[in-house]
Amino acid sequence: GLNFIDLMVRQGNIDNPPKTPLVPGFECSGIVEALGDSVKGFEIGDRVMAFVNYNAWAEVVCTPVEFVYKIPDDMNFSEAAAFPMNFVTAYMMLFEVANLREGMSVLVHSAGGGVGQAVAQLCSTIPNVTVFGTASSFKHEAIKNSVTHLFDRNADYVQEVKRISTDGVDIVLDCLCGENTGKGLSLLKPLGTYILYGSSNMVTGETKSFFSFAKSWWQVEKVNPIKLYEENKVIAGFSLLNLLFKQNRGGLIKDVMDKLLNLYNSKKIKPVVDSLWALEEVKEAMQRIHDRGNIGKLILDVEKAPTPLMANDSTETSEAGEEEEDHEGDNENKERMPFIQ
Repeated sequence: GLNFIDLMVRQGNIDNPPKTPLVPGFECSGIVEALGDSVKGFEIGDRVMAFVNYNAWAEVVCTPVEFVYKIPDDMNFSEAAAFPMNFVTAYMMLFEVANLREGMSVLVHSAGGGVGQAVAQLCSTIPNVTVFGTASSFKHEAIKNSVTHLFDRNADYVQEVKRISTDGVDIVLDCLCGENTGKGLSLLKPLGTYILYGSSNMVTGETKSFFSFAKSWWQVEKVNPIKLYEENKVIAGFSLLNLLFKQNRGGLIKDVMDKLLNLYNSKKIKPVVDSLWALEEVKEAMQRIHDRGNIGKLILDVEKAPTPLMANDSTETSEAGEEEEDHEGDNENKERMPFIQ
């Protein structure tokens, strides 16, 4: 699976980035080839999906058994590689952190992405949940049925939300950071919960730009605890990778995965796969995420041959993330993507 966190790792926009050389990637699916001496519950030949603390983008992956889960019979390998990170993140934010219940309202950014689509599907399992989503305008037709109210990511969504719901929303899920932090807090109802689970605005161009990074950081709302107390608001953060690999909560994640697989087997949720890419195409795949061109999850397939480039294709990457937003949706690279319908 290819996630936005992989772009942040590449640019060093995370705490204590790993030293090179390294193999990136945090989730994968495949067939068990070998077992440790004390491993129980799995056999060679089992179809599985797994979390990995780096090293997932490889033909052979090794990870502790507590991070491995059997794939349901009717789930293919692409869907399985798209499942763990997105759905566990969405489930834990909605139900473990924000306590989503009937009749609540949720605002989610990047509604067309992997986590955004997982959030929308999980919200549909609870009666009368209203989902407000922001996404690039060219995605609206494809995802309009998955959210209640959909806004352009560059529009003034604060006023749009307040026009529909004057009190605001119960839950804000923010993967953008920057100026959206203050906007999200301003939209919270009393006893509402704002959750920061990413900072994609910190990812700029092909290389890390200190000035763009600093600009996004200084736009972050400076949270005043007294103000939170007076307004009865909750602010929270969520990092699935830290929960798994630094805070040793693999048992909790396993319980969540069991619930999610039950929802999948009852056909209430289904991972959305945007496209498959060969390992040699990782640069172009990352650029597609960087440009917010994907609907759902991008998958690196170790058995896939690279797609031949068309004459009008360009593998050049932009140097400035700010410029890309002006022409989203017309990236010629998107025409050759092997979409999965």
